[in-house]
Amino acid sequence: MLKTVFEKHLNILDYSLSSLWRRRLKNASVLLVFAGVIFLLASFQMVTQALTQLAKDSLENTPEITIQRMSAGRQEAIPLAYMDELSTIFGIQKVVPRIWGYYFDEANLANYTVMGLDVSAMPFGKKLNLALREGRFPEREGTGESVIGQSVYTAKDLKNRRVISFFRPDLSLKSFKVVGIFSSIVDLLTSDLIVMNIEDARDLFAIAPGFVTDLCVYVANPMEVDTIAKKIADRLSDTRVLTRSQIMKTYQVVFGWRSGFASVCLLTALAAFIILAWDKASGLSPEERREISILKILGWETTDVLAVRFWESFLVAALAFVIGCTFAYIHVAFFDATLFRPVLLGWSVIYPSFQLIPNISVDDLLLIFCFTVIPYLAATVIPAWRCAIVPADSAIR
Repeated sequence: MLKTVFEKHLNILDYSLSSLWRRRLKNASVLLVFAGVIFLLASFQMVTQALTQLAKDSLENTPEITIQRMSAGRQEAIPLAYMDELSTIFGIQKVVPRIWGYYFDEANLANYTVMGLDVSAMPFGKKLNLALREGRFPEREGTGESVIGQSVYTAKDLKNRRVISFFRPDLSLKSFKVVGIFSSIVDLLTSDLIVMNIEDARDLFAIAPGFVTDLCVYVANPMEVDTIAKKIADRLSDTRVLTRSQIMKTYQVVFGWRSGFASVCLLTALAAFIILAWDKASGLSPEERREISILKILGWETTDVLAVRFWESFLVAALAFVIGCTFAYIHVAFFDATLFRPVLLGWSVIYPSFQLIPNISVDDLLLIFCFTVIPYLAATVIPAWRCAIVPADSAIR
């Protein structure tokens, strides 16, 4: 019995394939449009997952806790005296002061991120030289030295020169010797970055002695981060305490919001395509009516004709799904999602170059499948039933 049913459906499938081939031009047009819609949705999903994973990997070596002083809802310089309060909290491994800000380069109309800190004071400071293409980091006691990112090197057109200059707030000029250049591998974090001694950064931004931009707190036990963050917030009531996990959630929200907004726009295109598919499937051409009538006369039941229409729709949808997801993967993995990077990353004069690695899972594929293939199949159920109930003599009258 089971063998007979299997053979029956195998024959129906074979007939469906031949029917698709007879109308190959019509089915090919539907296939290409459907695959294009799936490609767009899958690309956004893959780019979002890839960016989220990239952000997660990039934040692995960042401080577990960052402390910023707030006044009237805005960030202000934080006194170094706050480090004495932190020294009494058990579980804190090290506190590293940091001065950072943005410098607008009028010549290139680009913003650089300038960061001043003592690299040797960081827990993994000795390993940071691995992030350099050439050179070294500024020494603790040295002044007038800097390390720059690849985009800064290109924007300044340094070539063989190793000196860059910036204006202080009083418009006096301050020059720095470039002693190192970041590798392109870490471009996502360092593309627009300029690292210097903390005193040089204080002088460049005219920050008063005894104050810094924020404090980076490294915790010995990662399981105690939230507890220590709460203790810091209780002791320093005028500060904002940010944990690494909170920053990661912010990235996820930003990428998810942008991807969701774009996906909603694309869902309208999907809805329009499904309506078009419904309209096309609802109307039977004279040839299709004649074909169904002949099948009915030959002894085919309504369920058999319905099965043929289902297999035709399923084969087109499945093939479009495979083609769309495959090209979406290629688009993200080999072309760095060129079509959608500005939508998800924003626009900037200095734009980091980095390799996106699609982080697609079975859950993501099922989500794309449910949003695309299932609605298309549902849109063909009623038209398929209307095709199946055509009277046997309708085309012979």
